[in-house]
Amino acid sequence: MNQKAAGRISRFPHLKQDFAASLVVFLVALPLCVGVAVASGVPAELGLVTGIVGGLVTGLMRGSSLQVSGPAAGLTVLVFEAVREFGLPALGVIVLATGALQLAMGALKLGRYFRAISVSVVEGMLAGIGLVLIAGQLYSAAGAKAPASGIDKIIGLPGALVDAAGSASALASLAIGAGTVAVLVLWKRLPSRVRTVPGPLAAVGLATLVALLLNLPVATVEVQGLLGSVQPPSLGSFGELAHVGLLGTIVAFTLIASAESLFSAAAVDRMHDGPRTEYDRELMAQGAGNAICGALGALPMTAVIVRSAANVQAGARTKASRVLHGVWLLLFAALLPNVLVYIPLPALAGILVHAGAKLVPVRAIVGLWREHRGEALILVVTAVSIVAVSMFEGVLIGLALAVAKTAWEASHIRLEVVDKGAGPVQAHLSGNATFLRLPKILDSLEALPQDRPVELDLSGLHHLDHACRTALETWAERHSAAGTEPVKVTEPIRVTTPAKVTEPVTTV
Repeated sequence: MNQKAAGRISRFPHLKQDFAASLVVFLVALPLCVGVAVASGVPAELGLVTGIVGGLVTGLMRGSSLQVSGPAAGLTVLVFEAVREFGLPALGVIVLATGALQLAMGALKLGRYFRAISVSVVEGMLAGIGLVLIAGQLYSAAGAKAPASGIDKIIGLPGALVDAAGSASALASLAIGAGTVAVLVLWKRLPSRVRTVPGPLAAVGLATLVALLLNLPVATVEVQGLLGSVQPPSLGSFGELAHVGLLGTIVAFTLIASAESLFSAAAVDRMHDGPRTEYDRELMAQGAGNAICGALGALPMTAVIVRSAANVQAGARTKASRVLHGVWLLLFAALLPNVLVYIPLPALAGILVHAGAKLVPVRAIVGLWREHRGEALILVVTAVSIVAVSMFEGVLIGLALAVAKTAWEASHIRLEVVDKGAGPVQAHLSGNATFLRLPKILDSLEALPQDRPVELDLSGLHHLDHACRTALETWAERHSAAGTEPVKVTEPIRVTTPAKVTEPVTTV
């Protein structure tokens, strides 16, 4: 071995493993990039552009070394709605603004705070996306046009399937889609030698082969060419930022893309013993990638757990694998774009139906219902709200429920009454006295004997808000008005509101 070769090996000690892993990730990413783009209502090439940027730009940056970024099924529904409402030219503006916000949040070191978002809200968000995605792609698998809203997609599905039963082309299309899903489900049970080919690639490849050999009347991917698809936003399209609806869409893109990426990073960290994720740097890497995708008019990106898991399981050791996967996507888009015209659309629909099913955490819901019913309720309500209303409102409803649940649990209060039959009645309050628990506190205090003096001990309280303090003072005045001795109050050691003492309350 010469000195140059030895130097390359010492500089890139894991090149062999990373090279092999990059090929696996490329083969997994290729059908997913195309499928997500088609389902989002944009040219297929834009999905490849986002995958390329995810590899060559985000892949080179620091953050999570083995996480792979690209277009994600989790944003498909939101992108489709944005394109339908604001038009394709505005997509670049939305994605560019999303990237800028992510860069700002990373610079302000806000990335770590995304870990504080309720897991139930995130899983409910993904479940809602998954349900809408499955419903929408079933229409695509049948060769039919899906309704606009999520609830209409689900309600109209039985009728669409009945209509498809009377059409030979629709039945052929459904057969291709169902076959694709069947291959994906059964692929894990095949011998390991067969599974060296990634399941999504095998499913799409087999569907394409069947459609060609049998000359089935199914729709295929339309190709415009890589350069023809890339359309940077014009200066006039930035005027859309004046619309409140578009600003809300940008916020939704930012929150969902950031949360999904950082939750994915946490999951990937559990799969390997290499360097841990630097959350703020990873958020900036995602922001840089999205800013460039927006400037090119492409799809938004997030870290994708399917590709990331494939990367780790294929033996990747450094970020070189994800950068190389971007190189392979670029070479494919530049040299072999016409291959895409042979891919049946129902096959891509089947890929996304399978991906959407993975977003619905049925087992997690069952487990949560047994142990934490409040969290299960938040998950279900978030998912149903996304289906029934919209993505942004559904996430806000889920976050509001999570905050309300946390506030309720944090306001735990305990009242212990000691009545020795003679002398004053002793009442001890401990915990957090907030307005949420005020009815319970007052009911218990008003049940004390009216003709007996009371000693109210508040020293066990960690928090006493203004509403509770005012209510306790009012109760003490009413209790003492009956002619008994003034209520004696032992103040909390630490209070969050200024002490206010009114007669006839005396403080010990």
